[in-house]
Amino acid sequence: MGNHCPFMPVFGAPQVMFVRGEGTQLWDANGKRYLDFLAGISVTSLGHAHPEVADAIAEQAHTLLHVSNFFANPVAARAAVMVDELLGGGGQVFFCNSGAEANEAGIKLARKFGGRGRHKVVSMLGSFHGRTLAALAATGQPAKHEPFQPMPEGFVHVPFGDIAALEAVVDGSVAAVLVECVQGEGGVIPATNEWLQQVRQLCTERGALMMIDEVQTGFARTGDWFAFQHAGVRPDVVMLAKAMGNGMPVGALWAPRDIAKVFVPGDHGSTYSGTAIATAAVCAVIDIMRRIDAPRLAREKGELITSQLLRLPGVKSVRGRGLLLGVELGEGIDAKAKQAAMLERGLVTNAVTATALRLAPPITVTVDEIGEAMAIMTEVLA
Repeated sequence: MGNHCPFMPVFGAPQVMFVRGEGTQLWDANGKRYLDFLAGISVTSLGHAHPEVADAIAEQAHTLLHVSNFFANPVAARAAVMVDELLGGGGQVFFCNSGAEANEAGIKLARKFGGRGRHKVVSMLGSFHGRTLAALAATGQPAKHEPFQPMPEGFVHVPFGDIAALEAVVDGSVAAVLVECVQGEGGVIPATNEWLQQVRQLCTERGALMMIDEVQTGFARTGDWFAFQHAGVRPDVVMLAKAMGNGMPVGALWAPRDIAKVFVPGDHGSTYSGTAIATAAVCAVIDIMRRIDAPRLAREKGELITSQLLRLPGVKSVRGRGLLLGVELGEGIDAKAKQAAMLERGLVTNAVTATALRLAPPITVTVDEIGEAMAIMTEVLA
């Protein structure tokens, strides 16, 4: 696209122009084949162009796309029930279009629940919750705040995994504690089960909502339906997006009825909340994931990839859960340079930090594709 690129310069220069995908495979404009071990950053968890998801979207597009929220549609209702069932039942769902919007809605819900004077949201340093103004304020990365100061008031950040620091700030002014069970953009850093349990207990004792951002980890990515389930906790509010549409833009906010009821008509909304086209994709994704036992596949394939990664030259350690993995490289190895070299050889990964690669292949990745990817990584890291 050169100097005549029609897009605002918020993403940097694209590395490749992809024109087609199938499963774990992508093809660029020159016909070159790649293995996608990033899945659109945990989005296409059932692989590219999954035929059942594509058929559900196409059929819905020929039936009914959008009617506005003055009216109901049966597809959104079914999707909401399915999402609620996965989260343990007894809740209500607000559909939106992205993870940032889900977090934005969650922050508003927390403020309404807390009431005047109890509006603060505590989140973690290194976290990432989106780029809308409130979601960005919740994001624990001060460098991302600087160009947009002053940020909205009422956001506090403490070190990830430090329960004493959290105890010191959760007082009567705090409406909610917002956490990721695995900090994806922060470098694929998993929380311990013990810390998540301590956060749950602290929130219960002090009357704050425990809100969990499952945007990157939800829908089987970590080897359970949701990452918080590894710790055996039940959150008060959950934010969802990414894999729930397998590429169709859709997000959701979930909360139990006794919390969700603080919202009344007019408190929140979205033109595209619960459109039939987006929620048709959600229904198809959940149906397929249930049938293939996606959490089990993510666990098994994550264990296989991890065991192979630990044998590669230049790999210092591997962290994460299921099929969301951070590969820490050895001393002096530039992750960005290695990511570029892997892309050149036909493997899509992501340099999530200066020293680590992020791997998040589709849950449907095959053993042969894992072997092919490991061969490329071995070549580049050697």
